[in-house]
Amino acid sequence: MGYKVAVVGATGNVGREMLNILAERQFPADEVVALASRRSLGTEVSYGDETLKTKDLDQFDFTGFDMALFAIGSDATKTYAPKAAAAGCVVIDNSSLYRYDPDVPLVVPEVNPEAVDGYAKKNIIANPNCSTAQMVVALKPLHDRAGIKRVVVSTYQSVSGSGKDGIDELWNQTKGVYVPGQEVEPSVYPKQIAFNVIPHIDVFLDDGSTKEEWKMVAETKKIVDPSIKVTATCVRVPVFVGHAESINIETEDFLDDDEARDILREAPGLMVVDKREDGGYVTPVECVGDFATFISRIRQDSTIDNGLNFWCVSDNLRKGAALNAVQIAETLGVRMLKKG
Repeated sequence: MGYKVAVVGATGNVGREMLNILAERQFPADEVVALASRRSLGTEVSYGDETLKTKDLDQFDFTGFDMALFAIGSDATKTYAPKAAAAGCVVIDNSSLYRYDPDVPLVVPEVNPEAVDGYAKKNIIANPNCSTAQMVVALKPLHDRAGIKRVVVSTYQSVSGSGKDGIDELWNQTKGVYVPGQEVEPSVYPKQIAFNVIPHIDVFLDDGSTKEEWKMVAETKKIVDPSIKVTATCVRVPVFVGHAESINIETEDFLDDDEARDILREAPGLMVVDKREDGGYVTPVECVGDFATFISRIRQDSTIDNGLNFWCVSDNLRKGAALNAVQIAETLGVRMLKKG
């Protein structure tokens, strides 16, 4: 007997990817329903070889469903997630609404699978921010070996992190640069994104950081270890899909780059591509559609006693969102629900 699963927000980029990954990974589902807002009612979405017609989220009864994968943003989640949870359906939420709630586990299955066990307090599990998810997969095995004291990370985040509107703005602005009269003014972003980089993701906070940067700090502490100090600079770049991160860590114990490379090669969810030659590293366009988080450019930081630098790349629609949600569902099934 398999699971009954609802995908909420099935017509969006992340919702469609959730359906793709459920099918690709052969998740043991007896029934999968695609839910969306009333304006998208009846829209067809793919689930493996099947085509599903979306149903109206507002009218849907979650009773009898085991899990609901939410990809609809915080405002709508605030309305519908408690309804699903109250009906006995475990919500796996991709928004930021519940990430910092002490009664809601924030889970990356390669890092803290045991946290899933705490889902029952609210019947909700949170998916972390896309930039955090790929980073902590790499941090955890190094932290277990050498004890990470401090992380300095700069991100290079693709426009798909802003949804379809971000993708459209990059596409249209890029065309507009070359076609007189078709120039496109910024609307999704505060400045032109085509042929540019913008050191600003989410709103500014009082201390000068942005909320995206704050998320990476708070979520790393919740998922990996509250004692780790994190400072982040988050940058939007003109790439359609795939987030990249330049990560510097300082550890308690010495760890040379060869041992770090071996540790990361053995760690779940990671793939090391690190040749010290032209092209011996992974870039965002090469990671699109892949489940793995890729690590390259591993090297010592000679400016501190116990320091390492490395480059981290992942498909943000997969590990940063949809894949991690499905992995949470798999972990929840194995550890707690035990069906399928």
